[in-house]
Amino acid sequence: MLMTIELFRQDAYARRCDAQIIAVGEVGLRLDRTVFFPTGGGQPGDRGRLLLSDGSSLDVVDTIKSPDGFDVLHRVSERAPRPNVGTRLIAEVYWPRRHRLMRMHSALHLLCAAVDQPVSGGQVGEHKSRLDFDVKSIKLDKTEIGERIEDWIAEDRSIREEWVPADEIRRRPELVRTMNVKPPVVDGKIRLVEIEGIDLQVCGGTHVRSTGEIGGVTVGKIESKGRHNRRIHLTLVD
Repeated sequence: MLMTIELFRQDAYARRCDAQIIAVGEVGLRLDRTVFFPTGGGQPGDRGRLLLSDGSSLDVVDTIKSPDGFDVLHRVSERAPRPNVGTRLIAEVYWPRRHRLMRMHSALHLLCAAVDQPVSGGQVGEHKSRLDFDVKSIKLDKTEIGERIEDWIAEDRSIREEWVPADEIRRRPELVRTMNVKPPVVDGKIRLVEIEGIDLQVCGGTHVRSTGEIGGVTVGKIESKGRHNRRIHLTLVD
Protein backbone atom coordinates (compact mmCIF):
# COMPACT_ATOMS: atom_id res chain seq x y z
CA MET A 1 0.00 0.00 0.00
CA LEU A 2 1.21 3.50 -0.84
CA MET A 3 2.30 5.70 2.05
CA THR A 4 0.94 9.21 2.36
CA ILE A 5 3.42 11.95 1.47
CA GLU A 6 3.22 14.33 4.43
CA LEU A 7 3.62 17.77 2.86
CA PHE A 8 3.04 19.53 6.18
CA ARG A 9 6.44 18.26 7.33
CA GLN A 10 8.08 20.00 4.39
CA ASP A 11 6.08 23.23 4.59
CA ALA A 12 3.75 24.03 7.49
CA TYR A 13 2.40 27.00 5.52
CA ALA A 14 1.06 24.90 2.64
CA ARG A 15 -2.71 25.30 2.88
CA ARG A 16 -3.85 23.07 0.02
CA CYS A 17 -2.60 20.44 -2.39
CA ASP A 18 -3.74 18.27 -5.27
CA ALA A 19 -4.22 14.68 -4.13
CA GLN A 20 -5.72 11.33 -5.02
CA ILE A 21 -7.67 8.93 -2.82
CA ILE A 22 -5.70 5.70 -2.35
CA ALA A 23 -7.98 3.96 0.16
CA VAL A 24 -11.49 4.37 1.59
CA GLY A 25 -12.27 2.95 5.02
CA GLU A 26 -14.77 3.25 7.82
CA VAL A 27 -12.43 5.47 9.84
CA GLY A 28 -11.38 7.84 7.07
CA LEU A 29 -9.91 8.49 3.65
CA ARG A 30 -6.27 7.95 2.75
CA LEU A 31 -4.68 10.28 0.21
CA ASP A 32 -1.45 9.88 -1.69
CA ARG A 33 -0.33 13.27 -0.33
CA THR A 34 -1.71 15.72 2.19
CA VAL A 35 -1.23 19.06 3.92
CA PHE A 36 -3.37 17.89 6.88
CA PHE A 37 -1.49 17.35 10.15
CA PRO A 38 -2.69 14.26 12.08
CA THR A 39 -3.15 14.28 15.85
CA GLY A 40 0.20 13.69 17.55
CA GLY A 41 2.68 15.08 20.06
CA GLY A 42 -0.09 16.89 21.90
CA GLN A 43 -1.18 18.80 18.78
CA PRO A 44 -4.74 18.23 17.49
CA GLY A 45 -5.36 17.01 13.96
CA ASP A 46 -6.30 19.50 11.26
CA ARG A 47 -9.78 20.22 9.98
CA GLY A 48 -10.71 21.42 6.52
CA ARG A 49 -12.32 20.13 3.36
CA LEU A 50 -11.75 17.96 0.31
CA LEU A 51 -12.82 19.68 -2.91
CA LEU A 52 -14.01 17.32 -5.65
CA SER A 53 -13.95 17.98 -9.39
CA ASP A 54 -17.77 18.03 -9.63
CA GLY A 55 -17.91 21.07 -7.38
CA SER A 56 -18.94 19.21 -4.23
CA SER A 57 -16.86 18.98 -1.09
CA LEU A 58 -16.37 16.85 2.01
CA ASP A 59 -15.71 18.40 5.39
CA VAL A 60 -12.73 16.88 7.21
CA VAL A 61 -13.73 16.89 10.89
CA ASP A 62 -10.48 15.42 12.20
CA THR A 63 -7.16 14.01 11.00
CA ILE A 64 -5.42 11.06 12.65
CA LYS A 65 -2.66 8.57 11.98
CA SER A 66 -3.66 5.15 10.67
CA PRO A 67 -3.29 2.26 13.15
CA ASP A 68 -0.15 1.06 11.34
CA GLY A 69 1.32 4.56 11.62
CA PHE A 70 2.18 4.81 7.93
CA ASP A 71 -0.69 6.89 6.60
CA VAL A 72 -2.87 9.85 7.46
CA LEU A 73 -6.62 9.30 7.81
CA HIS A 74 -8.92 12.18 6.91
CA ARG A 75 -12.09 11.67 8.92
CA VAL A 76 -15.32 12.88 7.33
CA SER A 77 -18.91 12.75 8.53
CA GLU A 78 -20.30 9.21 8.78
CA ARG A 79 -23.27 10.31 6.67
CA ALA A 80 -21.12 11.79 3.90
CA PRO A 81 -20.87 9.78 0.64
CA ARG A 82 -17.50 8.10 0.14
CA PRO A 83 -15.72 8.89 -3.14
CA ASN A 84 -14.11 6.03 -5.03
CA VAL A 85 -10.46 5.09 -4.84
CA GLY A 86 -8.60 6.99 -7.55
CA THR A 87 -10.72 10.13 -7.20
CA ARG A 88 -8.65 13.26 -7.62
CA LEU A 89 -9.34 16.24 -5.38
CA ILE A 90 -7.92 19.28 -3.63
CA ALA A 91 -7.18 18.92 0.08
CA GLU A 92 -7.57 22.27 1.87
CA VAL A 93 -6.77 22.93 5.53
CA TYR A 94 -8.90 25.33 7.56
CA TRP A 95 -6.09 27.83 7.89
CA PRO A 96 -7.17 30.15 10.74
CA ARG A 97 -7.34 27.19 13.15
CA ARG A 98 -4.09 25.64 11.86
CA HIS A 99 -2.22 28.92 12.19
CA ARG A 100 -3.39 29.39 15.77
CA LEU A 101 -2.16 25.87 16.60
CA MET A 102 1.20 26.69 15.01
CA ARG A 103 1.49 29.85 17.09
CA MET A 104 0.53 27.98 20.26
CA HIS A 105 2.95 25.11 19.62
CA SER A 106 5.82 27.54 19.11
CA ALA A 107 4.79 29.41 22.27
CA LEU A 108 5.01 26.16 24.23
CA HIS A 109 8.62 25.75 23.09
CA LEU A 110 9.30 29.16 24.59
CA LEU A 111 7.65 27.99 27.80
CA CYS A 112 9.98 24.95 27.76
CA ALA A 113 12.95 27.28 27.55
CA ALA A 114 11.63 29.62 30.24
CA VAL A 115 11.12 26.79 32.74
CA ASP A 116 13.95 24.46 31.54
CA GLN A 117 12.74 21.38 33.43
CA PRO A 118 11.63 17.95 32.11
CA VAL A 119 8.18 18.04 30.50
CA SER A 120 5.86 15.30 31.76
CA GLY A 121 2.88 16.09 29.53
CA GLY A 122 1.11 18.75 27.54
CA GLN A 123 -1.62 19.73 25.12
CA VAL A 124 -1.70 22.23 22.27
CA GLY A 125 -5.02 24.02 21.96
CA GLU A 126 -6.43 26.56 19.56
CA HIS A 127 -6.94 29.16 22.29
CA LYS A 128 -5.36 27.71 25.42
CA SER A 129 -2.50 25.25 25.87
CA ARG A 130 -0.62 23.69 28.75
CA LEU A 131 2.59 21.97 29.74
CA ASP A 132 3.27 19.86 32.82
CA PHE A 133 6.75 20.02 34.31
CA ASP A 134 8.59 17.66 36.66
CA VAL A 135 10.11 20.41 38.80
CA LYS A 136 11.03 18.58 42.02
CA SER A 137 12.12 21.33 44.43
CA ILE A 138 12.31 24.17 41.88
CA LYS A 139 10.02 27.12 42.64
CA LEU A 140 8.35 28.68 39.60
CA ASP A 141 7.55 32.36 39.31
CA LYS A 142 4.62 33.10 36.98
CA THR A 143 5.58 36.75 36.43
CA GLU A 144 9.20 35.93 35.62
CA ILE A 145 8.18 33.21 33.17
CA GLY A 146 5.72 35.53 31.44
CA GLU A 147 8.26 38.33 31.10
CA ARG A 148 10.87 36.04 29.57
CA ILE A 149 8.40 34.75 27.00
CA GLU A 150 7.22 38.28 26.16
CA ASP A 151 10.81 39.42 25.65
CA TRP A 152 11.59 36.52 23.30
CA ILE A 153 8.45 37.21 21.27
CA ALA A 154 9.35 40.91 21.02
CA GLU A 155 12.85 39.99 19.81
CA ASP A 156 11.29 38.13 16.85
CA ARG A 157 13.78 35.24 16.96
CA SER A 158 13.81 32.96 13.92
CA ILE A 159 12.38 29.44 14.17
CA ARG A 160 13.96 26.85 11.89
CA GLU A 161 13.81 23.11 11.32
CA GLU A 162 16.51 20.59 10.57
CA TRP A 163 16.38 16.85 9.85
CA VAL A 164 19.11 14.73 11.44
CA PRO A 165 19.78 10.96 11.69
CA ALA A 166 17.50 9.31 14.26
CA ASP A 167 20.45 7.97 16.26
CA GLU A 168 21.35 11.58 17.10
CA ILE A 169 19.06 11.39 20.13
CA ARG A 170 21.17 8.53 21.54
CA ARG A 171 24.15 10.85 21.54
CA ARG A 172 22.14 13.87 22.67
CA PRO A 173 19.21 12.68 24.81
CA GLU A 174 18.60 16.25 25.99
CA LEU A 175 17.02 16.95 22.59
CA VAL A 176 13.92 15.04 23.73
CA ARG A 177 12.25 17.40 26.17
CA THR A 178 9.05 15.44 26.84
CA MET A 179 9.46 12.41 29.11
CA ASN A 180 8.35 8.99 27.84
CA VAL A 181 7.55 10.27 24.34
CA LYS A 182 9.00 8.59 21.27
CA PRO A 183 9.91 11.18 18.61
CA PRO A 184 8.47 10.55 15.12
CA VAL A 185 10.99 9.05 12.70
CA VAL A 186 10.68 9.73 8.95
CA ASP A 187 13.00 7.88 6.56
CA GLY A 188 15.43 7.21 9.39
CA LYS A 189 15.54 10.85 10.45
CA ILE A 190 14.08 13.03 13.18
CA ARG A 191 13.25 16.70 12.98
CA LEU A 192 14.77 19.31 15.25
CA VAL A 193 13.03 22.63 15.85
CA GLU A 194 15.35 25.46 16.85
CA ILE A 195 14.34 28.85 18.20
CA GLU A 196 17.38 31.04 17.57
CA GLY A 197 19.52 31.24 20.68
CA ILE A 198 16.73 29.97 22.94
CA ASP A 199 15.64 26.37 22.40
CA LEU A 200 16.48 23.23 20.42
CA GLN A 201 14.43 20.05 20.65
CA VAL A 202 12.95 17.16 18.70
CA CYS A 203 9.43 17.93 17.48
CA GLY A 204 7.11 16.64 14.78
CA GLY A 205 4.53 19.45 15.04
CA THR A 206 3.91 22.54 12.95
CA HIS A 207 5.44 25.90 13.85
CA VAL A 208 5.55 29.52 12.78
CA ARG A 209 8.67 31.05 11.24
CA SER A 210 9.58 33.43 14.04
CA THR A 211 8.68 34.20 17.63
CA GLY A 212 7.17 37.54 16.61
CA GLU A 213 4.51 35.69 14.65
CA ILE A 214 3.28 34.07 17.88
CA GLY A 215 1.76 37.34 19.02
CA GLY A 216 0.64 38.03 22.57
CA VAL A 217 0.39 35.26 25.14
CA THR A 218 -0.66 35.19 28.77
CA VAL A 219 0.78 32.82 31.35
CA GLY A 220 -1.97 31.38 33.54
CA LYS A 221 -1.77 30.22 37.12
CA ILE A 222 0.69 27.48 38.05
CA GLU A 223 -1.21 24.44 39.29
CA SER A 224 0.12 21.62 41.44
CA LYS A 225 -0.74 18.24 39.90
CA GLY A 226 1.25 16.02 42.23
CA ARG A 227 4.32 16.11 44.42
CA HIS A 228 6.67 17.25 41.64
CA ASN A 229 4.27 18.04 38.80
CA ARG A 230 3.39 21.65 37.99
CA ARG A 231 0.98 22.63 35.21
CA ILE A 232 1.30 25.94 33.39
CA HIS A 233 -1.32 27.27 30.96
CA LEU A 234 -0.71 29.63 28.04
CA THR A 235 -3.45 31.64 26.34
CA LEU A 236 -3.20 33.47 23.02
CA VAL A 237 -4.09 37.15 23.15
CA ASP A 238 -5.40 38.50 19.83
